[in-house]
Amino acid sequence: MLVFYSVKISLAQQNYIIGDFEHNTKKIISAIHQAIAEESQLVVFPELSVCGYPPRDFLNFDDFITQCQSAIAQIALHTHSIGVIVGAPTINPQAPGKDLFNSAYYLYEGAIKAIVHKTLLPTYDVFDEVRYFERSTEHTLIVHQGKRIALTICEDIWNTGHNPLYTITPLDILSKQDPDLIINISASPFDYQQDQKRRELISFICKTYQLPMIYCNTTGAQTELIFDGGSVVSDHNGHIIHQLPFFKESVYTIDTEITYPELKTPHIQPIQLIHDALVYGMREYFDKLNFKNAILGLSGGIDSAVVAALACKALGAEHVLAVLLPSTFSSDHSIDDAIDLCKRLNITHHTIPIQDVYQLSLNQLLPYFNNPVFGLAEENLQARIRALFLMALSNKHGHILLNTSNKSEAAVGYGTLYGDMCGGLSVIGDVYKTQVYELAQYINRDTEIIPRHILTKAPSAELRPNQKDSDSLPEYALLDNILFHYIEDCKGPDEIKKLGFDAEVVDRILRMVNRNEYKRHQTPPILRVSKKAFGSGRRMPIVGKYLD
Repeated sequence: MLVFYSVKISLAQQNYIIGDFEHNTKKIISAIHQAIAEESQLVVFPELSVCGYPPRDFLNFDDFITQCQSAIAQIALHTHSIGVIVGAPTINPQAPGKDLFNSAYYLYEGAIKAIVHKTLLPTYDVFDEVRYFERSTEHTLIVHQGKRIALTICEDIWNTGHNPLYTITPLDILSKQDPDLIINISASPFDYQQDQKRRELISFICKTYQLPMIYCNTTGAQTELIFDGGSVVSDHNGHIIHQLPFFKESVYTIDTEITYPELKTPHIQPIQLIHDALVYGMREYFDKLNFKNAILGLSGGIDSAVVAALACKALGAEHVLAVLLPSTFSSDHSIDDAIDLCKRLNITHHTIPIQDVYQLSLNQLLPYFNNPVFGLAEENLQARIRALFLMALSNKHGHILLNTSNKSEAAVGYGTLYGDMCGGLSVIGDVYKTQVYELAQYINRDTEIIPRHILTKAPSAELRPNQKDSDSLPEYALLDNILFHYIEDCKGPDEIKKLGFDAEVVDRILRMVNRNEYKRHQTPPILRVSKKAFGSGRRMPIVGKYLD
């Protein structure tokens, strides 16, 4: 049980649009007035809430920073009766050093009362804050209505416990100044393990310093990065007493005169989190680009079936167009399965056979191939013709083409550049093939949406007679296991072999991963749901020779 100090605090877990200062400012001001109506004394917003996170190279524009400052001044006008903590970049007046700080503004009585700068600047995975910001060397509490607050920004609380990432721990310094509580404003991206890690960290911090914590995280999505929210309140014993919802905006006021029990939350399966994140990320991508409609190629296979189902959930069935593009090698059951899926999802579909265009193209190219034997070039030509048709329809109708390649295929290069790798957004590019099957089962948890035959048949690209994925790749259960150790866990070949995997198989898979880096540099943005996705969080040289 918990009895807080006597003050009401509101957490405003919000979704911002990067650089849309009018939108963000209105949203912040609206939440301030909601908190005032609930008789709060303080309202807390996420990291860089004024401009949206991550602003990246927008931070290099003076006008962008000027608009941040103007927004802060506008927000301050609404703080005469309530304290407000918001995030925004500030100009660093000192030289040498970076031009900006990543800051938390404490606004009250119509003015800026204090500015706290971020100390620990993450530069790993998707983070690149050292590129833009100078780190703080000052650590001072803010005081609001007599309450002493250790105000921190996101990463500043992540250097506790064993194996610290940095040489300084801000909370060690702040805790010596006798604070009453910790407030952390964050923009912490989603992965399916992240919420558990956050909760464990916050619990550890509160027990260690014997202080309660208000942790306010952003929600929404910015291209490939998904922010789940899940803001929490913890007591000084490390008991989580409230958590805001995932993938949803919410303003919650905690009444500190009320005694709260520890929150008992049921465990959420990772596949449910992945499903909800992909739906949310897709919806956000379309909304923030002002697109409404999606198009995808539907093959009758598991990957495109799952993407179609997710798209219907995110956008509505009326906004999803499926196109079947059968060739000579497409099986009747694949066409039937695809049509069955469209009926179950109630989506519009077109069937455009490509065999005539394929044969015509092949006849034109054969004199220049210098090799009449059917091979990879002939297979890939089919995939590129399909992409040609899909992109033409996308351009004509103003639809976004959804890419349906999974992480396993992307890892080993089992895809065709300018063919099945094209698109405006990669929906399942951070989802291994084995997880795609789990997603399908989750989608079918209440009723059979994806036809059972799609789940049970052997996966195939159907680019040559009787083709199966297993002709070219190890079985997916084995492949995905080795890929996870290499990509997510960053284990080298010898480390993976020591886990009991066959040496030749390990070497073969890792060589495929490294040799296909050039393909991954040409893929659409991939919605990130794991701790190590392809894209900005995994930066490998194209011409490297490691494991070649």
